[in-house]
Amino acid sequence: MGEVDKLLLPKKVADRYLKGVTLGEGTYGVVFKAIDTKTDQTVAIKKIRIGKQKEGVNFTALREIKLLKELKHPNIIELIDAFPHKENLHLVFEFMETDMEAVIRDRNIVLSPADIKSYIQMTLKGLAFCHKKWVLHRDMKPNNLLIGPRGQLKLADFGLARIFGSPDRRFTHQVFARWYRAPELLFGAKQYGPGVDVWAAACIFGELLLRRPFLQGDSDIDQLGKIFAAFGTPKLAQWPDMVYLPDYVEYQNVPGKPLRALFPMAGDDALDLLSRMFAYDPKVRISAEQALEHRYFASGPPPTEPVLLPRPRPKKESGNQKTSNLSHHDGLIVLSPPRKSRRVMPDREGHESIVPQVDKMDDHQSEVRQRTGESNDRVPMSLDFSIFGMKPPSRPTINSADRTHLKRKLDLEFQPED
Repeated sequence: MGEVDKLLLPKKVADRYLKGVTLGEGTYGVVFKAIDTKTDQTVAIKKIRIGKQKEGVNFTALREIKLLKELKHPNIIELIDAFPHKENLHLVFEFMETDMEAVIRDRNIVLSPADIKSYIQMTLKGLAFCHKKWVLHRDMKPNNLLIGPRGQLKLADFGLARIFGSPDRRFTHQVFARWYRAPELLFGAKQYGPGVDVWAAACIFGELLLRRPFLQGDSDIDQLGKIFAAFGTPKLAQWPDMVYLPDYVEYQNVPGKPLRALFPMAGDDALDLLSRMFAYDPKVRISAEQALEHRYFASGPPPTEPVLLPRPRPKKESGNQKTSNLSHHDGLIVLSPPRKSRRVMPDREGHESIVPQVDKMDDHQSEVRQRTGESNDRVPMSLDFSIFGMKPPSRPTINSADRTHLKRKLDLEFQPED
């Protein structure tokens, strides 16, 4: 390939995608919907700001690309493509309709024990594969668990993920959203393993059972207080190494509550698995692979097939976005147009089939349920109806100052493999 072709390659790749609506904005960039004109596939593109030339490429993006190229699994988001364009790096992912947070908050959805079992099983399968490949996710939370058009759940957002296994490797403890942060991280641990992901998965498990966030601290100290109020202050016999952690402080001794009181509608097997996932000592905490072998997944009812799982109807795209509807007469803006005014009309062959058919999907789901004899009348495992009249709690966010501080810590983490 000649030098001219190499220079034109990123632009040619960018021209391949028709840009649609913005789906969200994260710590390091913007995610928007797009159409791959080569395959007619709907995709999600994460545009990451590279920054000024002297700053170089965002290391978080490079790590995410490197890891996702190696993590190929049905329960891990697929990285389809990556290319630079202008002053940004674009990561192309398979498009997913919704996420776990939307499922938890949707007041029209009732989750049966089998539904919850299915969602947690897929979460643990994705985690177990990551840990088998020596990868820590470090950002497990409901809105990073994406759900596809056929109900499949996939772990996403590997920007904070790291390779683990070296006994001397030290990490920052300021990872995960606070509500999903393991106690060893809250005590400032710099050396940790896959147990931090399992603790976060347990918090998500509890959130599915309660239909609201389980442990909602507004600071690290308060988060530890919420954990100890629920499970009791850890004793030295339970967790001998806690006194050696950098930020360890002694808390007033309080007794824990029975798990049955915390999750009144959960079955015995679910409570037993939760108790093992919420073990204080990370050396004792059950692994994701062991959790998948727990009797909870072997006992009845069996996990719901992903295609039958209840999920929110796809959100109607904003009316002020002219690019949001493929049938709009103005068409979709090309990601890399030669001129700003260039537009591509959507009457190209095959585009009509890409428009989400919500009613058809729901009809198909009902038809599948009738064929399998499953009733639409679901019995909830645990459902707090009082929250439906309340404003959802504000989840912890990273402000600009914290984001800069976190980026500096992440870039300083020792990475001999990189």
